[in-house]
Amino acid sequence: MLSRIAESLFWIGRYVERADDTARLLDAFLRRVLEDPWTDEDAECRSLLAILGVPAPRDIVQNTGEIMRQVAFDDKTASAIAGAVSAARENARGAREAISSEMWECLNVTWRTMPERRRAAARLGPNTYLDYVRERTAMFSGLAESTLSHDDGWQFLVLGRSLERADMTARLLSVQLLTADQPVTWVTVLSACGGYEAFLHTHGGMVDRSRAVQFLALDRSFPRSVLHSLTTAEQCLASLNPKLARNQGADPARRVVGQARTALEYADVIELVRDLSMHLVPVQEACASASQAVSRRYFTYATPLAWAQELV
Repeated sequence: MLSRIAESLFWIGRYVERADDTARLLDAFLRRVLEDPWTDEDAECRSLLAILGVPAPRDIVQNTGEIMRQVAFDDKTASAIAGAVSAARENARGAREAISSEMWECLNVTWRTMPERRRAAARLGPNTYLDYVRERTAMFSGLAESTLSHDDGWQFLVLGRSLERADMTARLLSVQLLTADQPVTWVTVLSACGGYEAFLHTHGGMVDRSRAVQFLALDRSFPRSVLHSLTTAEQCLASLNPKLARNQGADPARRVVGQARTALEYADVIELVRDLSMHLVPVQEACASASQAVSRRYFTYATPLAWAQELV
């Protein structure tokens, strides 16, 4: 596979997942703010921006309208929903021969209808925009699963998605959406990860800090948990380079992902719940390091060979 195609598929996976995760996070955040009239809107907005790594000016009061402009509607930066969809579509355009026509049409139609959905959100509320993004990203994931051969290209797509998902879930748990430790807080956090109903099926109706943290960080069955995402990323890396399957340390990306997974998997649960940042910030760093290692190994373009002297 050409390195440019592999790179495009890797970033398609990351950008689509980023749009989906951000939409879920915004949806849960907006519902929380709207349902609780006593919520400090500025503090909540700053917590959300901290989760996403977006700097918030101290001298400007943050509100939901400004949050939507920065995190949802901005099509110039890939950290916003519209920008992530645009970046995914641009990568898909460069890898048309490696993806199915249905995958391309899904991304292209989504990108073209985003301005219309933004105007609709101004009339009907932001949830219409966020629900649309979630539906379209779910459609893309389903099309990728059912119409793309599960070869190396597929592995790069899933690898990008898994690293992005692990990073986003770790960010949410590390910073936390709210500062108060109340049941409604962890309902919001679970909803932001799309895991509230799955949590209820696993643990019943008792939502508390310990159970929520263990579920989102350590659950082996929930596909959006940090542990499940890291495990999937590690499996993709092993499939991409089977020659190094017996020697994990020889692959820098697999080594750093495996170290993060092992440290999290065998962490003391009491310590994990008590100090989330100490255990989950390294996961974010590992995802960034793994992404860089994958880029160096698979995406670095060779310098074109130059003739010393042209033949006459």
